[in-house]
Amino acid sequence: MTDKRSSKILSLLYSYYGETEPGLEFTGLYELTIAVVLSAQTTDRQVNSVTGELFRMYSDFESLSKAGISDVERIVKSTGFYKNKAKNIILLSRMVCSRFNGKLPDNIESLMELPGVGRKSANVILSIGFNKPGLAVDTHVLRIANRLGFSSSESPLEVEKDLCRVIDSSEWKKTHLLFIKHGRELCRARNPKCSSCPVKKFCNGG
Repeated sequence: MTDKRSSKILSLLYSYYGETEPGLEFTGLYELTIAVVLSAQTTDRQVNSVTGELFRMYSDFESLSKAGISDVERIVKSTGFYKNKAKNIILLSRMVCSRFNGKLPDNIESLMELPGVGRKSANVILSIGFNKPGLAVDTHVLRIANRLGFSSSESPLEVEKDLCRVIDSSEWKKTHLLFIKHGRELCRARNPKCSSCPVKKFCNGG
């Protein structure tokens, strides 16, 4: 992938979709972090359907750190894997309070120490929450990066490296959101809408 080809692809996607916003509903770092952990293996819509009640009951890391596990499980049950998710967001909140004095860390290494936060989630929190360079690779980003020739790997870490190698860090957040939008609307895993695709001439298929 050349810088010129990469820039052309991103320009065409941006012209087609315009400004893209995260699908999760949140206000502030606390809500974003909890929503991101809950979003594992479910849809943003499903997460948004439970976080309203969750954040009304527990408005910050401190209050969530003291929550009863059964109460949290009840609220987040419909997001799937709810026992692990409930445990993780409570333990995460406790760690933020005890180890980081109630303030969410703003570097990927510390974020990945938090229960339920892997590299993808940490990059989302960095880029969207802190507006720092971070390119999160989920299934949409991985699929599109391969189809458009940015990478030929099934490893999220390798795909992240391949993308970051040719895309300026100032564009990482926009790229992440554009690829997710493209993956949900046109470049689907099954039955992609290739006839409507603004970048089909760059596609490798697959």
